Amino acid sequence: MATQEFYIREGSEKDARGPFNFEQLISLAEAGQVTAETLYYDAGAEQWVAIGSNQDVKAAVFPEKKKLTIKAKEIVSLNQPTSDSRAPITVDDILAAAEGRTADTKDRKDPTIAAGRAARIGVWSAIAMLVLAAAGEMLPASDAILTMDASKILAQPIALLGAVDLLLAVLLGLGLVNLYPFVRFRAAAGFGFFGFLFYVQGLQMPLLAAAAGAAGLYFCTILISLLPVTLAAAAGLAGMAGAAYFLLSV
Repeated sequence: MATQEFYIREGSEKDARGPFNFEQLISLAEAGQVTAETLYYDAGAEQWVAIGSNQDVKAAVFPEKKKLTIKAKEIVSLNQPTSDSRAPITVDDILAAAEGRTADTKDRKDPTIAAGRAARIGVWSAIAMLVLAAAGEMLPASDAILTMDASKILAQPIALLGAVDLLLAVLLGLGLVNLYPFVRFRAAAGFGFFGFLFYVQGLQMPLLAAAAGAAGLYFCTILISLLPVTLAAAAGLAGMAGAAYFLLSV
């Protein structure tokens, strides 16, 4: 159970969050972001259930202080005779059943599994886009940054934007997806800034690259379907790489 991953959502929400391990789930509970009424996806039951309905999960996420007692340990032998010749069920078999990839479960595929996979693609693509943007914005001002002179650094506003992009990439990598609204604002503001900069210079290709990068970054934070988020990620990565290449080449 210690390595189990959880997708969670509130009853009023349609989008799932995750995956989280037990330590992250306990941290969210301590911060008040997870309650006993919070729903999690039970792969075995193939349905969303409240954390409070499963005593094992509830006890792990909301541990109660108990008095120390001494209880005799029951020893159960694992060497039980059996006449069942069937192969044991593996973790891969369980995951395949949960994702509807077996003959018995292909008609009961849970859409939240695909949504979770798409969400992971979106967040890691957004991280890669922000890193590309930060590289294009900060590397041209590397001399000023290495001097650690505040006046020289402040004279490079694009480098300051790169520092913000790099910080956002690190925070998203740590799982702080609640920063998505700020990432969307960054996508819109970044396109406004670089779009105007490229437009007044008559640079059509960098302008298109900035548009593709901003759109890809924005949509990777809102899409939870596999094909759309993959297309958004491809457009965003190509756009951010093109804009970064232009900034590094000037």
